[in-house]
Amino acid sequence: MHRDHDIAIVGGGAAGTLAAIHLLRQARPGLRIAIYEPAPRPGEGVAYSTRRPEHLLNVPAGKMSALPEEPADFLHWLAGRAEYAGAGDLSGRYLPRRDYAAYLGQRLEEARASSPATLELHRHRITALQRRDGGLRLQWDGGSAGAARVLLATGNALRPLPARGAGALAAPQLLQAWDSEGLAAIAAQARVCIVGTGLSMVDVVLTLEAGGHRGPVHLLSRHGLLPLAHVPDSPVDAGLDVDALLALGLRARLRALRQRVAAAAAAGLPWQAVMERLRPQVQALWRSLDAADQRRFLRHVVRYWDIHRHRIAPEAGAVLRQLAGSGRLQLHRARLDRVAAAPRCVQVGARDRHGRELVLDVDHVVNATGVELRVQAMRNPLLEQLLGEGLAMPGAHGIGLATDADGRLLDAAGQARGELRVIGSLRIGEAWESLAVPELRVQARDVARAWADLPA
Repeated sequence: MHRDHDIAIVGGGAAGTLAAIHLLRQARPGLRIAIYEPAPRPGEGVAYSTRRPEHLLNVPAGKMSALPEEPADFLHWLAGRAEYAGAGDLSGRYLPRRDYAAYLGQRLEEARASSPATLELHRHRITALQRRDGGLRLQWDGGSAGAARVLLATGNALRPLPARGAGALAAPQLLQAWDSEGLAAIAAQARVCIVGTGLSMVDVVLTLEAGGHRGPVHLLSRHGLLPLAHVPDSPVDAGLDVDALLALGLRARLRALRQRVAAAAAAGLPWQAVMERLRPQVQALWRSLDAADQRRFLRHVVRYWDIHRHRIAPEAGAVLRQLAGSGRLQLHRARLDRVAAAPRCVQVGARDRHGRELVLDVDHVVNATGVELRVQAMRNPLLEQLLGEGLAMPGAHGIGLATDADGRLLDAAGQARGELRVIGSLRIGEAWESLAVPELRVQARDVARAWADLPA
């Protein structure tokens, strides 16, 4: 089979772009790399495509380098930007995500210009992948290309609104959390209902606030949990013995963590310091749980884990507290049931845990339910084809794709294929912590070490 590429990366968001940067930096002469991404600019994906200045990184700038061996690289890039001239130490700042997209884009172009390898960018959405004559064939609407190896970096899939009647609503009555332009056009006194209270909700609230919105904002969530904020300086509880936790089951582990939080508080440390100590070991903590404890975690713990682990910038937390204190932000603990267009509003119906009905009349409903983790619910033609033909299988507990510890894709027989690897959120079932840049850059480096010097 004719091979157009030695390595094809399917997906050009942050994960795929990080992989390309590392491959280009480590490549042998003549290596042919391609990124297949329908969006106009690599390095953005869902998270970093925003142009809104109020949409901030959830990690301090000093921890956002694309290069594990050069932890200050993002700070060095920022130092050369005119808008940060004289800004002082930025390592603890939570900067606009659009800055990080620009950083990744520039580092990609620099790596491309200095590499002995070549990089092609193709704006095609890959819909199928076939094995042909010892190679792999990528297919899209109207074309195909051959590759020796393929890296799946398709990123996050957004959830549809889980309500009867959602299919009959359209913008501007129903908006998506990532639709910054649509959100910015909401009238100042409009009544808004945001479904979901995770990180996407925070972006929506910040956009409304930045645009001068003064109407009521209803937050609808089954569990009624809001994201928690970082504290300044990101202290770390160095006294926590993570190795001791690895030997414990889930219940004992949670009990030990609660005790440690109490001990840290007595020593003047916030609970965030305990989470910062756990942060580098989350993958090991997940992998050390047996399947039954992993299921218990997903059923009973994950929502509480997420608000403590995936924290927001202090500035964003302050906005949420101010709006909640003023009464403009109203939290409803209920499950969304239905939405319907009425003559002068959208009617939102929900039920609380006791079965009591809540009805809200609003002008706009915003879907902020977040990303889909269940691979069979992602509505991605490529993933459906891989699963349907046995080239892949769902990951543990149905989330992500099944891979080995090195990110090699497992087929339906459980066999790892060295020419097919996975990076980013699709590895969540095996690695759990596989969404944030500190993990993505390590995965990208490891892919490059495995593939960059292989013969064509």
